[in-house]
Amino acid sequence: MEEEIILVDLSDNPIGFMGKTETHKLGLLHRAFSIFIFNDKNELLLQQRALNKYHSGGLWTNSCCSHPRKNETTLESAERRLMEEMGIRTPLKKNFDFIYKATLDNELIEHEYDHVFFGNYNSSPIINTDEVMDWKYESLDNIKMDIQKNPKAYTEWFKICFDEVQNRMLHSTH
Repeated sequence: MEEEIILVDLSDNPIGFMGKTETHKLGLLHRAFSIFIFNDKNELLLQQRALNKYHSGGLWTNSCCSHPRKNETTLESAERRLMEEMGIRTPLKKNFDFIYKATLDNELIEHEYDHVFFGNYNSSPIINTDEVMDWKYESLDNIKMDIQKNPKAYTEWFKICFDEVQNRMLHSTH
């Protein structure tokens, strides 16, 4: 059975559940999270999505992202997926939310109420190769330059929220 994701209104109140594929075909607003893991040098852990992902395969993106399940909090879901995809356990702190809508490959539409978490980790991840094909720690300045030079190498949601992440990193210590 396909995973059901949480449909939400513009205030992130749950309004129903739907299969992941149908939700993305219809472009309905749903709850999601994005995790940004930084090392002590303030480099961001990027992952390159596995080629077999149902959308955005092979693209570089933030450390981890997904959708919470029906009976778990967004934080619980973020911690679970970070372990499943990257083999990382580290405290996560919610930093901000944003809503975006973007057309993806495979005639899918991503329309998310995205909860953004930051965390700190200094070791190499142990990636799940069904989810992730590569990873690297990279400085925010280098990422910004590469997004400008190679925008098609990055996921849509990552490009949309990257400036806000960079701005918050300049004004915080995680």
